[in-house]
Amino acid sequence: MSVRLLIADDHAAVRAGLRLLLEGERITVVGEAADGAAAIRNARALRPDVVLMDVRMPGVDGIEATRAVVADGAAQVLVLTTFDLDEVVFGALRAGAAGFLLKSATAEALTDAVLRVAAGESVLAPEVTRRVLAAFVEAPRAEPAPGLEQLTPREREVLAALGRGLGNAELAARLGFGEATAKTHVSSVLAKLGVRSRVQAAIVARESGLV
Repeated sequence: MSVRLLIADDHAAVRAGLRLLLEGERITVVGEAADGAAAIRNARALRPDVVLMDVRMPGVDGIEATRAVVADGAAQVLVLTTFDLDEVVFGALRAGAAGFLLKSATAEALTDAVLRVAAGESVLAPEVTRRVLAAFVEAPRAEPAPGLEQLTPREREVLAALGRGLGNAELAARLGFGEATAKTHVSSVLAKLGVRSRVQAAIVARESGLV
C-alpha cells in the first residue's frame, strides 16, 4: 500500500513539480493546499499519512499549520522549505514536525524522507543536523520532563535510543525486539511524555541527560 501524501505550498508550479517527482507506486498524492489554513482543512478531511509542508505561506504559515495538524493527529508532517534559519528549523520541530528538509534536496532524498516519516521515523536535512545537535550540547540540562517518571526501564532505553537518532529498525536491533514492538514502545513513550514527534522525544532525552 502506498503512502498517502498531501502537498502544501503556495506556489502552484512547486506543487505540480513535487507531485511529478513523488507520485508513483510507493507514494500517492491525495491532495494539495495553497496555504496553511487549507493544509489544516485538507489534512482533517483527507487524513493523509504525511503532509509535505512549506513554511512561508500567506495567512496561516507552515509552522502554525504543522502545530494544528500534529495536534489533531491528522498526519505526520515533513517540512520542506528554502529557509534554514534557526527560527524556522526549531520552530518547525517544536511544532511537532517529524522531519525537516530543504528544497535543494534531491528527488531520491525527498522520496526517502516521505517514506521514512510515514513509517514513524524522523528526518533532518544534513545542513541543519549539526546545528540541532549543537543546540542540544550547548543548552543547559533541564529538570526531568513531566512524564519521564512514568516510563518503564525499557521505555527509558527506547527514549535514549530516540535521543541518539535511531530509526525503528536500528532501535529494534539494538534492544532485541521486532519493529512492530519498537513502534509500540515509541508510541507509548510519546504519549507518556506528552510530545508530538520523535524529534521532540529526542530533545527530551538530551535535556534529561539520557544521552
